[in-house]
Amino acid sequence: MRVLGLVACFFLLISVGSADEAKPVRLMPLPANVNLSAGQGLVIQNSFSVALRGNDPHLRKAADIFLNDLRRHTGSLPLDFSVAAAPDQAQLTISVDQPSEEVQKLGEDESYTLKIDGTRADLHARTTLGAMRGLQTVLQLVEITPQGFALPALTIEDKPRFAWRGLMIDSGRHFMPLDVIRRNLDAMAAVKLNVFHWHLSENQGFRVESKKFPKLQEMGSDGLYYTQAEIRDVIAYARDRGIRVVPEFDMPGHSTAWFVGYPELASGPGPYSIERKWGIFDPAMDPTKESTYKFLDGFIGEMAALFPDQFFHIGGDEVNGKQWDANPKVQEFMHSHNLKTNADLQGYFVERVQKLVAKHGKTMEGWDEILRPNMPSSIVIQSWRGQKSLAEAAKQGYRGLLSSGYYLDLNQSTASHYVVDPMSGDAASLSDAEKDHILGGEACMWAEYVSPETIDSRIWPRMAPIAERLWSPQNVTDMNSMYDRMAHVSEWLDAYGVNHNTQYIPMLQRIAGTGDVSALKVFVDVVEPVKGYAREALAATEPTSLTPLNRVVDVARPESIKAREFAELVDAFVSGSIKPGMEAQIRSALSHWRDNDEKLQRVATQSSIVQEVAPLSQSLSSISAAGLQALDFLDRGEKAPKEWETQQLAAMQQAFQPKGQVMLMVVPSVQKLIQASAGDTPTTLSIPKAGND
Repeated sequence: MRVLGLVACFFLLISVGSADEAKPVRLMPLPANVNLSAGQGLVIQNSFSVALRGNDPHLRKAADIFLNDLRRHTGSLPLDFSVAAAPDQAQLTISVDQPSEEVQKLGEDESYTLKIDGTRADLHARTTLGAMRGLQTVLQLVEITPQGFALPALTIEDKPRFAWRGLMIDSGRHFMPLDVIRRNLDAMAAVKLNVFHWHLSENQGFRVESKKFPKLQEMGSDGLYYTQAEIRDVIAYARDRGIRVVPEFDMPGHSTAWFVGYPELASGPGPYSIERKWGIFDPAMDPTKESTYKFLDGFIGEMAALFPDQFFHIGGDEVNGKQWDANPKVQEFMHSHNLKTNADLQGYFVERVQKLVAKHGKTMEGWDEILRPNMPSSIVIQSWRGQKSLAEAAKQGYRGLLSSGYYLDLNQSTASHYVVDPMSGDAASLSDAEKDHILGGEACMWAEYVSPETIDSRIWPRMAPIAERLWSPQNVTDMNSMYDRMAHVSEWLDAYGVNHNTQYIPMLQRIAGTGDVSALKVFVDVVEPVKGYAREALAATEPTSLTPLNRVVDVARPESIKAREFAELVDAFVSGSIKPGMEAQIRSALSHWRDNDEKLQRVATQSSIVQEVAPLSQSLSSISAAGLQALDFLDRGEKAPKEWETQQLAAMQQAFQPKGQVMLMVVPSVQKLIQASAGDTPTTLSIPKAGND
């Protein structure tokens, strides 16, 4: 048995068949410790059975879910696998020392040990929660071999780095049906995430049934909300997968939908309607009325009984204060209570709400803005502002988690998320005691520009490396390994019904109006949506919650794998690290893109959606031709004329400008070829800023 380091390896190699047939084992998140054996792996027979050691009904449920997932990954029939075999007859024995908490708690032990040889697999954990994590590792290890589906021979000792590893899904701006929530919970469990933060109220919609205040959903949701029975079902579904559900009801801002049915809560007279546009709006709760707190007392009490988790998120972000400024009674209240600024008034509100949350047995959580002097140390700060804000809270004794750098809706590269660490930056210099206040992190999927059809493609697969950052040791940072394993996990998640891969072709077919989308796919494979908040700035008309999300910008992946792979080839080529066949690969790609435009333009004549991006297809053709010219200069040992280089670099700048709110991501690599052909040091094009589209 040999030990492989987890940092330097590109991927883990072991033999699950004969000794000379090595296959990659690509786990995400990477475990804390892996010992790999060269011996025979465990072949999964049709009679595969599981034995349980531990008195916990949740353990039996976890085993049933595991076997169902194993069927998904192997295509086995429902009656093939079984639970409750005797330990000496089972292929997998699961042992737990103690049951998990009935209501899952922050900081429960999630460690596990997994041992696999040619005859059996043994999974041991202190709690059922740890066993759930280990079972996900077992599932990721399953691969086809000459002997059938099998598990490699190895020993794993594993535990998470952070106790809080979450994903926030915004159901307020665009409602997300229950099937979307469930399949994303399955995917979250698969990569060992343990907190589902559910954003349930917004200016655009109030999404939970309240029986005490029914006009919240009756008037503030367009009929798109979750009943309390549905909420309970989701909580149970998540609990069975080791995931806590933390609700967020945003207050005092981001709350227009509350006021449609209950305008008396607001600081302005109304009337109010569900907001259709995006942004920060003036309406905010009136912090000066006792009736506001009486209402919130009843509402928080009702929701605290519905959601069993200890934490209750009140939002608390982005209040512009304009309604407060315009209300004489609010100004009089501020003066009489010596509240000099709107931030002071919000602090007063948050302090009152915190007491209500505590009254109903919950711990308050909120965004950076809730942190005010004299707040109880029990509260949790979710930082969208960055490690500096997180570190400042920790120094004051407050617990916190990082979301800055993990905003999936901004369509940044996986690498940009992967380098973000809750313990980096200002947090790195904290004392050990202060570091203990940093609980972990959460990725955020804000929903202005996602629909139930597209949300999976914005979350996955980029969420998996973020999950690794929060689970695996801090020194697991190899980018090549990360991308290799992410590609494997991306396809592996298809079995859970996550549609980030499977929905791609059907959406292209709808856009093209034909089943033959080969030309459109070649183009869309190398474009990405604009980054950050540029989409709204580049829109021809102001987008709203009613704007269809059915364009190329909605189909294009946040990160083009084709463009990234092409960039790796070009970077190696221009640096002199040339391998046999490398130039041929580059030429093949450039020729393919050059010749694709004629086919795509024919598709554009039949589709207004394709017409929007047709100019970028022409740019792809022309820059690819220029890249081939650059290779010709290099092959002949000639330096490209300066005039030609200047002309082509100007064309590169133009080609990199967004059209239809997408960008052509192979442009920077082609520019490097052109510069290299002219004898210049290749430079990197920066992402264009928002401007006219």
